[in-house]
Amino acid sequence: MPSYHLSVKTISRSAGRSATAAAAYRAGVEIADQRTGEVHDYTRKGGVEYIKLVLPENAPSWSVDREALWNAAEQAETRKNSTVAREFEVALPSELSDTERQRLALDFAQEIVARHGCAADVAIHAPGKGGDHRNHHAHILCSTRKLTKEGFGAKTRELDDRTSGEVVRWRERFAELQNQRFQDNGIDAKVDHRSLQDQGIDREPTRHLGVAATGYERRTGLASRKRLDFEKEVAERLSKAKELGELEREAQALERSLLDLTCNLEKAKAERLGASLKSYRPLFEAVAQKAAEDGFDERQREAILAQAKETLIKNIESGAISRTNTKTRQEFEATAKKASQPAIDPVERAQQLKTQFFEAAKTTWKEQEAKHCTQQADGMEQKYWQLREQEPKEPLLFGRREWQTQHDNWADQVNGIRQEALALDKQAKAIRDGNYDNDWDKTWEWDKQAQERLGQEHPVLAQTLANHHLAEQQKAKAKVEINLALSEFKDYAIKRELKNFGIGHGYNDGGGYWQALPEKLRTRIDEFNKQPREARDTTLSLLRGRMERDPAVAQKLTQELKQAKDNIQELGRGRGWSR
Repeated sequence: MPSYHLSVKTISRSAGRSATAAAAYRAGVEIADQRTGEVHDYTRKGGVEYIKLVLPENAPSWSVDREALWNAAEQAETRKNSTVAREFEVALPSELSDTERQRLALDFAQEIVARHGCAADVAIHAPGKGGDHRNHHAHILCSTRKLTKEGFGAKTRELDDRTSGEVVRWRERFAELQNQRFQDNGIDAKVDHRSLQDQGIDREPTRHLGVAATGYERRTGLASRKRLDFEKEVAERLSKAKELGELEREAQALERSLLDLTCNLEKAKAERLGASLKSYRPLFEAVAQKAAEDGFDERQREAILAQAKETLIKNIESGAISRTNTKTRQEFEATAKKASQPAIDPVERAQQLKTQFFEAAKTTWKEQEAKHCTQQADGMEQKYWQLREQEPKEPLLFGRREWQTQHDNWADQVNGIRQEALALDKQAKAIRDGNYDNDWDKTWEWDKQAQERLGQEHPVLAQTLANHHLAEQQKAKAKVEINLALSEFKDYAIKRELKNFGIGHGYNDGGGYWQALPEKLRTRIDEFNKQPREARDTTLSLLRGRMERDPAVAQKLTQELKQAKDNIQELGRGRGWSR
């Protein structure tokens, strides 16, 4: 009897996987990943019986190249945890011939491509050596985005959403295709996509050991740990089932003695909770969608939904939220999106608003000014045509001299009005084209209007921005003062050092200028001059950093330098001081 198997798996970067590696392994080919530089070479892999790309009708020409196709699929995803591919793994019945198995896999892949607009890469694998010789199967690797003539586009999210029913639909459709192939080939067999429980069959479903365990058994001839764990679990369950059989019979007798009222009460509670959860279905859909967008695989999404359900039940039973939901899925998504957005810094928000108001003021001026120029030009144009109709008529016999003078004046006036109209049109075009956008007078006026509007509509943000600008100005002023102080300090150090060459008059040990400097400043200078010349710039940089971080350090040095300057000025005005 043929067995049925179809599973849908995702290939996600969060698990360290890639679409290029998956495609290379399943097709048994070599693919170089352009994003990571890795070369996935599976040309020595055996057991690959048949491979074929299935593409939408309007697919671009380059997509027929398997390496180009899956590299493009990788490059279409930018998140580090993106789901880059989706795989349908299906069992192909051994009752069919090789040709019919190929036909079954291709027909199924073509229907997937037609419905979802994705690209599909079909690889049929033979049964493994030493394994079940009936284990013919196909890997249908699909892109997670629709493939159009422009390349990869929108995500096929309907396959990520468990509530959409798409996976269940494909399970049922593959069973239908298999049964149709059996009928076409006169084979008396049938498969059912439903679980054994849904079919009413009381037995354990078969389990797949997986690639690693199967490979281990094939190489060693020994049972894998996974198989041993399965067998142990089955034995324990059989033993427990035997014990529970007697207990269950006793429990059934006891339960029959309970009051019907208790049963009805529990049933009512369960029905009430079920109705509440049903009303919150939009919430579960929004949670599932968000988890899919964040790159979680199917198992992780199931865990997230289970946690959401558990939390929801607690909140309903505690009265924290209403038992009946009235919100739509879009409202839940909007709430989640708003909650996930980081708070904007007030200064940044104020600057954004001011920029918007500045652009609005500029746009308004351009529209009004260009309109004014155009209206003036239209008025000049009308005046031009009116004046054209007033052209002096040339006399037939007498008065030609007077006419010529009048005609020349008329022509000058007509041409002047025409030129003025053209100039106004030109100015209107220049305004619309942005030729005045960088005019200093205009930008100053637009900035003033933006600041006034910010103060009127958002006074708190306006004050925050003003405080920020004041702080920046104070910081810039402090930086200038620090640069000036360090320059003066370096100047004193140079003068002090020149005494060694006999030219630093007044800055030797007994010099009047040197003695006019505060003692702490003299100590600083001598310690500075003791350092090698190549180390002095570094020392000044370190001192600059300390002064910028600690205003007290900057204030102390500034006061010492001011005292030195005052003392030297007093020395110059005094008499009898020794140099």
